Amino acid sequence: MTLYEKMTGTPIPKLILTLSVPTIISMLVTNIYNLADTAFVGQLGTSASGAVGVVFGFMAVIQAFGFMFGQGSGSIISRALGKGMNEYASAHASMGFCASFVCGAIISAIGAIFLDDIVYLLGSTETIAPYAKTYITYIIISAPFMSSSLTLNNILRYEGKALLGMIGLMTGAVLNIAADPFFMFVLKMGIGGAGLSTALSQFISWGILLAMFLSGKTVTKISLSDLRNSRLYYLLNIIVTGFPSLLRQGLNSFSTVLLNARCAVYGDAAVSAMSIVTRIIFFAFSIALGIGQGFQPVSGFNYGAGKYSRLRKAFRFTALASEGIILVGCVILTIFAGSLVGIFRDDPDVIEIGTRALRLQAISQIVLPVCMTIEMLYQSTGKRLGASLLSSMRSGLLFIPTLLLLARYRGLAGIQEAQPIALVLSLPLTIPFAVHFFNKLPREDKEAPLPEKEQ
Repeated sequence: MTLYEKMTGTPIPKLILTLSVPTIISMLVTNIYNLADTAFVGQLGTSASGAVGVVFGFMAVIQAFGFMFGQGSGSIISRALGKGMNEYASAHASMGFCASFVCGAIISAIGAIFLDDIVYLLGSTETIAPYAKTYITYIIISAPFMSSSLTLNNILRYEGKALLGMIGLMTGAVLNIAADPFFMFVLKMGIGGAGLSTALSQFISWGILLAMFLSGKTVTKISLSDLRNSRLYYLLNIIVTGFPSLLRQGLNSFSTVLLNARCAVYGDAAVSAMSIVTRIIFFAFSIALGIGQGFQPVSGFNYGAGKYSRLRKAFRFTALASEGIILVGCVILTIFAGSLVGIFRDDPDVIEIGTRALRLQAISQIVLPVCMTIEMLYQSTGKRLGASLLSSMRSGLLFIPTLLLLARYRGLAGIQEAQPIALVLSLPLTIPFAVHFFNKLPREDKEAPLPEKEQ
């Protein structure tokens, strides 16, 4: 079966689940590592635990560029493959990978030069800063590999090869889980061991993912010849298409920094608690997000191929399936909130602050699957302006002013409430985008193109 036949002929539920399962598994393993890392570092104290949350804001910047080049090139690639334009797709894959690596190297250089300033800019307190500086040093070194690994993984997903992406990410994550306690406690490196473990795992994942393209396991290729034959507007095309991801991740980073700064007023326990809640929520949401990421290549490919009826079916299935998963997670997190926070830091203040925040965020997650699916629909089909507006809405335009207002007038309680309120407010603003999209989408499918011969 060719890639075209697979993407346009396989029943929608089976296709999305086939593409989702590898992504879900890799995301779960990666998030298990993040949670294990948080738990291991938590044994070093509340300040060390808070440092992980502080550095998370810097990692979000690196990830922002990885997602921009990955989802930007991936969206173009899936639509190009749907039209049978394989060489055009390969040129964008090569350009996206190289641009991501270069941006990661630039971030690495800037981070090394302004290390002390960055740590405090990210929201460190005087007691958190020493731990944060040690941890972030290793993240700075790994920035080019972290960014371009995300790009490679996204290209694989959009090509319909999520299983290959899973192998790369899972290998690094599993090694990371094993190396963390070894470096931290056996070699007595403390939080530096957690940073070193993360850096090594990123390099290993990068090598495995790149090997997938160089060994001929993919339809798209990454090569210097494709890069030389690429044109400047290819890069601009990738950046413009992927800008919603940069905007979303960039705003997430800024929001994390702002959240840490507001929490720091109430001490290390508040910073640590909100950091733990963020990790738990993302783990719970990762299965629903994995289904959404399985939807993206299906959406882009069938939109490019003119299979509009399949696009409608894929959207409905994704929204309903991810909503069902979120409902189950919401119930579990609400009931066991206190116990879950306590696993990562046995500090009464951390548990008290984190329990309320986790319950509020868990309940508000009910509206997230619909918002997520609409946002992914716009980006995967190349609707750049709409995708940018949707990306900026939940992470920045709503959350930042909500956080500032509630932190001022309700203190710590307002900080706990800001993210849930911003999320709920995004739903009525997002639904009209879906109505507009499907009203404009043609009712009749196009005839199938004649794809280039796959390698």
